[in-house]
Amino acid sequence: MDARLAPAKINLALHVTGQRPDGYHTIESLAVFTRFGDRIEAHRADDDHFRISGRFADLVPADETNLILRARDALRQHVGPENAPAVAISLEKNLPVASGIGGGSSDAAAALRALVSSWNLDIDEAELARLGFSLGADLPMCLKAQPLLAYGAGETISTVSKFPALGLVMVNPGVAVATPDVFRALARRDNEALPPLPKTIDFHSLRSWLEATRNDLEGAAETIAPLIGKARAALLQADAAFARMSGSGATCFGLFETGNVAKRAAASIRLRHPDWFVAATRSLPSEALEDPYV
Repeated sequence: MDARLAPAKINLALHVTGQRPDGYHTIESLAVFTRFGDRIEAHRADDDHFRISGRFADLVPADETNLILRARDALRQHVGPENAPAVAISLEKNLPVASGIGGGSSDAAAALRALVSSWNLDIDEAELARLGFSLGADLPMCLKAQPLLAYGAGETISTVSKFPALGLVMVNPGVAVATPDVFRALARRDNEALPPLPKTIDFHSLRSWLEATRNDLEGAAETIAPLIGKARAALLQADAAFARMSGSGATCFGLFETGNVAKRAAASIRLRHPDWFVAATRSLPSEALEDPYV
C-alpha cells in the first residue's frame, strides 16, 4: 500500500497580472504547503475502487467527476492500460472543499504520486507536471508541494530555497466559494507583479514582504462570501502577526512565530466559532531532509 499526504496549499501572496487568450488568468504567487492535509492511499486490487472518509467526506463526489479518478484515468491512458492495472484508492478528506487551499488538486497530485509508485511507472517530473496541468492549473504546484513561486497560469514554477517552516492557523467559516465566480467578480486583471523576495527569508523579513503584497482575489471573494472578512478578523483578534485569504477563498490563514502560539490561537478561535474549520499547523520548509509526503 502506498500512503501519501495531500497537504493544504497556502497562497501567501497572489497577484493577478493578466488574462490569456485561452481564458486562463496569469498569476504570480508565493505558495507553501502544510503538514495538515488529506490522506491518500492506493494499492492494487481486483477491480477499481474508490472510498472516501473523513470530516468532509459527504461534500466530495465519489463518481468520475472527482479529480482523483480523473487523474487515475488520465495517467492510465497516458501509460497504457496494460501498465496500469486495477487499483483501490482511499481518500481521507480532512480539508474543506472549494476553500482556496488546493484540496482537490492536492488530492489528485498525491494520487498521481501514489499510482506512479503502485504501478512502478518510469515517468519523469516534467511529464507528470504536464499531465497534471491538463487536469487543473494548481496540479503542477501541488505535485511540487514545497515553497515555490508560480507564474503563468500556475504551470511555471520556481522553488524557493532556504524557506523556513511557518507557524500557521487555517480558518474557514463554513462557506464554499467557486473559483470561476471569484475570477468573474474581479474588477481588475492587470495588476503589478510580485516584488522580489527578501535575500534572507525568516519570519520577520517575510512578514514585511507580505505587507507589500496582496491577494488580488480577496476583495472579489469577499463580495460573494462576506464571512471571509470575519475569518480574517478572528485571526487578527487571536494575535496573528499577519492574516490573509488563501487562493480564491474562503479559507484564511494567520502567521504565528511558533507552532505553540499557533495552537493556542486556534484553540481560542474554536471557542468563539465552534462551527468553523480551524487547524493549527506548520508549513513544510525548503529542502526538508525527510520525505513528508509518505
